[in-house]
Amino acid sequence: MTATETQPAAQDSMFEVCNPASGLVVGRYPNRTPAQVEAAVARAQEAAADWAALGFADRGRVLDRWRAEIARGRDDLARLMHQEMGKPISDAKLEIVMALEHLKWAARNAQRVLGRRAVGSSLLTLNQASSVEYRPFGVVGIIGPWNYPVFTPLSSISFALAAGNAVVFKPSEYTPGVGLWLAEAFTRVLPARPVLQVVTGAGETGAALCRSRVGKIGFTGSTETGKRVLAACAEHLTPVLMECGGKDALIVDADADLDAAADAAIWGGMSNAGQTCLGVERVYVHTAIYDEFLGKLRTLAGDLRAGNGTAQIGPITMPKQLEVIRRHLDDAIARGGRALLGGSESISGQFVQPTILVDVPEDAAAVVEETFGPTLTVARVADMDEAVDRVNASEYGLGATVFARRDGVAIADRINSGATSINAFVAHATVPALPLGGVGASGFGRVHGPDGLREFTYAKATTRQRFPSPLALTTFRRSARVDFVVDVLTAALHGRIG
Repeated sequence: MTATETQPAAQDSMFEVCNPASGLVVGRYPNRTPAQVEAAVARAQEAAADWAALGFADRGRVLDRWRAEIARGRDDLARLMHQEMGKPISDAKLEIVMALEHLKWAARNAQRVLGRRAVGSSLLTLNQASSVEYRPFGVVGIIGPWNYPVFTPLSSISFALAAGNAVVFKPSEYTPGVGLWLAEAFTRVLPARPVLQVVTGAGETGAALCRSRVGKIGFTGSTETGKRVLAACAEHLTPVLMECGGKDALIVDADADLDAAADAAIWGGMSNAGQTCLGVERVYVHTAIYDEFLGKLRTLAGDLRAGNGTAQIGPITMPKQLEVIRRHLDDAIARGGRALLGGSESISGQFVQPTILVDVPEDAAAVVEETFGPTLTVARVADMDEAVDRVNASEYGLGATVFARRDGVAIADRINSGATSINAFVAHATVPALPLGGVGASGFGRVHGPDGLREFTYAKATTRQRFPSPLALTTFRRSARVDFVVDVLTAALHGRIG
């Protein structure tokens, strides 16, 4: 029995985790009951006070040691990621190092962002010394995804911990071993307190965490699941950070570096088998360079293969997602689209070979819905006005990418999304100081950067009267003279505008 996971009770049901490429069982884990989730939250509440009392500097040192522990064990962690969700080991290691960059930033910057700071007073409140600080909720519940089982949950867990919260983490039922590995690494550097605990299980376990007495829930997953999380959290008015689905687009202007744009589109659409909320699923290309760009895209994609061993693309992790991918491809072809590469016949077992679709109607499922597979729809546009209009027509607004030499910033500024990267794919997610999150059906709230730290706190304002005010306003003893002076000041301060 460890501080990260309670011993399975006799009545616990167990679930198996299978390697999506081979189908072999790689682990068995308990479905935690609501009572066990409540017990974990209660333990976290007891640990939270001591963890918050450590202060920013001491918490930062613990988080730094945790970071080193993860870095030393990165080979084992990458292999576990590969076994549970199929990600190629080299890509798993890349995910780990990016997660560590954000963990480092949170540990080093929490005090600067969240610590008490003085706030200026107005003319009418000059007698008040004012300050604001950001205090932890106490216990935060994190519900993590399977597609980036280290980078994504750590974006919330590390920031919540740096802010002074204890955390109860419910990893995806597809990658529970990864979640337990991370928590056990934390326990090795802080064995005495259950500051970070893991509860394994399926949707019922996540629902129990939402209905528990945590101070906030940080959720990453599909938009549909996010709606159910919101409904459960509403029972106790528990605030929620929602990072949901996406249908991100890449725009290519006539003056773009086509080699760089094609490379970004292929990596953005095909890496992680396309199972990336920030991944490129739609590409809009200026008509002047459309044919040339397609040629480059096809050449790059033609060198990729989905499969085992040295293949660059791994399996589709969730079996049910294969039917979504197949439906999108079949619908696109039935409605006049063409498969420049791949297509429905490229689906074999849990693997989907790279697929590029052209001439697909804008209201087709492959353009409107999140596909979550190694597929791209590529469309010709007359100009960047048309490209922006098509990008903004989506209900999703997570991220976007623009390739343009002259007008990149102007194009990016018109896109309705949480972030946009110019001349590089998803660079905004790799910069630790930048916020990450979406609008519309992609959710609300932010991880990373100062906004990510503040997500796991509440603002506490404090005033201290330094001397009695010459204009005593909040008293029944206020005189007519004070009212007259206030009226004159009101006219002088606010009535002369325009």
